[in-house]
Amino acid sequence: MITTQKDLRAAFWAAHPGFKRHPGWTQNQYPTDTRVAWCDHVEHLRRDGQINEALAQRATL
Repeated sequence: MITTQKDLRAAFWAAHPGFKRHPGWTQNQYPTDTRVAWCDHVEHLRRDGQINEALAQRATL
């Protein structure tokens, strides 16, 4: 089970090698397709029980 935002972000970047990570960028600086993929990723993990609701609600890219 993923319990921290740091681990959640690492899982996202590992699962989406086609997106380029930009250290220091905030969530809204990423292109829309990256942000949508992030939201889908978080929601999928929440529904699958890999993260809890609280983490899903506060998680930012």
